[in-house]
Amino acid sequence: MEFNKEILNFTQHWVTIVESWHLELFCIPATVITLATLVANPVLLCCIFTFRALRQETRYLLVANTLVADMLFLVLNLTTTFINSVEARIPWIACELMTIFLVTAYSCAILTVTVMVVDTFAAVNWPLHYHDFLTPARTYSLLVVLWVLVAIFPLTLFIVKWENSTENVFACLAVISLGLIQNKNKNMEGIYMYFLVCAIACSLVIFYCYIRLYMVTRMQGIWQTRFSRARVTVLAHGVLLFLYFVPGFLFALELLLFHKKSISPDVNVWISTLNGSFFMLLPRALAPYLYGLRYREISDYLTLLLHRQRRLSQITLS
Repeated sequence: MEFNKEILNFTQHWVTIVESWHLELFCIPATVITLATLVANPVLLCCIFTFRALRQETRYLLVANTLVADMLFLVLNLTTTFINSVEARIPWIACELMTIFLVTAYSCAILTVTVMVVDTFAAVNWPLHYHDFLTPARTYSLLVVLWVLVAIFPLTLFIVKWENSTENVFACLAVISLGLIQNKNKNMEGIYMYFLVCAIACSLVIFYCYIRLYMVTRMQGIWQTRFSRARVTVLAHGVLLFLYFVPGFLFALELLLFHKKSISPDVNVWISTLNGSFFMLLPRALAPYLYGLRYREISDYLTLLLHRQRRLSQITLS
């Protein structure tokens, strides 16, 4: 009963702050970015899985997995954003389930982009054994393992610490769901450490792989030209990786500040709104273009697919 009151108090207070600052207007950029991404991602996925040459390559399957995880995250995030903006009350259990899927989708995208860098590192360092080791069947198994790994923590957390509340809440936010679990169970004060440690670990792996790649390829002359393809590609991917990881650090900060009495609730609401409505969405809007279309093979096959569809349309009309 006390926990139910705490849920209602937090969500009501959150909605009050949102209304006072008119933060519901952040639904506009969130909707635009989400729709733009949901237009581009299915096209790239269709291209990858239509052509056998692409769906047999590990790097393209990893790109496809990132796009799928991003789409799942965007749909759930936009759904919760609209629910919160119209102040629709939803069951607490539904909010908990949406939080599980949101955390899983976000974590899967982060882990997949990390594996993409490791995959590039392995392809450059062991080109003769790379294709023999990473067969298509093993790649699909790897993707299944990735989804299982990222789902274990949120699913286990909510099963063990699940609160059977029958209340309908005013706002469904992951920071509230995880923050209240952290507050209810004092031994779970390190929930935010899970996101922080994972983000730091993935960042270190990526940093190490890029340093090693530079050391291995610097004698090949591909870094001599200021605007060489290698430099531009590393810069583009570096910016995208930075944009992927920063929201994870911000979310860990949100959880850390959630129960700090010295911090104004307005600060927490602003950070959460900006993070969920812009920073988390920006890399997902850029990913189809920086991770997808920068691959020459995907661009070529996409052009071929579009020409094929155009010919079919012309034949049908004639």
